[in-house]
Amino acid sequence: MGDAEHDTGGRRSKVARLLDEYDLDGVGAELEARWTATGDDHWSLRDLATTFNRELVRERLYDAGMRPSEGEVADVVRSLTGDDTGAAEQTQLRRRLEREGIDVDDLAGDLVTYQAVRSYLQDYRGAEYERDTGDRLETVADAVQKLRGRLVSVTETKLDDLRNTSRLTLGEFRVMVDVQILCTECQSQYGVSELLTAGGCDCDD
Repeated sequence: MGDAEHDTGGRRSKVARLLDEYDLDGVGAELEARWTATGDDHWSLRDLATTFNRELVRERLYDAGMRPSEGEVADVVRSLTGDDTGAAEQTQLRRRLEREGIDVDDLAGDLVTYQAVRSYLQDYRGAEYERDTGDRLETVADAVQKLRGRLVSVTETKLDDLRNTSRLTLGEFRVMVDVQILCTECQSQYGVSELLTAGGCDCDD
């Protein structure tokens, strides 16, 4: 997982910049996990771009005091990207957003393409998508481990920020993340690696 500050050519990743500006902790790791997943769990770059844009729009509307439904968020994204919306609908949405004090052109400029998502995942995070040719169990274990590492990193950074601004009293610390799976039928509980190694829970017993 890369933490480089710039994309190829010296330009910082647009997606990485927006994640910071909108304070979308964890979204980058979620994009990577969904893209690098295999089989039915894999998401296309276009789907990831749509999901990312909806997160941005939702945050901007919330900041303006709006409480949009998922459908309204999707409508705004479609309108700003010109997908499946007519000119009249786009104009109506634009006027509504402007009445709420939202700079529509600025928001539209923040929306990303699937190419920007691909650049972020490959060049910034160092992620690779490999089709389902290997061990599915190993792939799942790797994906969970990456997410765990990212959660630890984000948590450490946020706690350090609070401590440095005197808003939190905290000595030297370690962040520990333990992912446990509880089967509600047989009541067995496993760590991720333990469950995968065992090949399942205790239901067959």
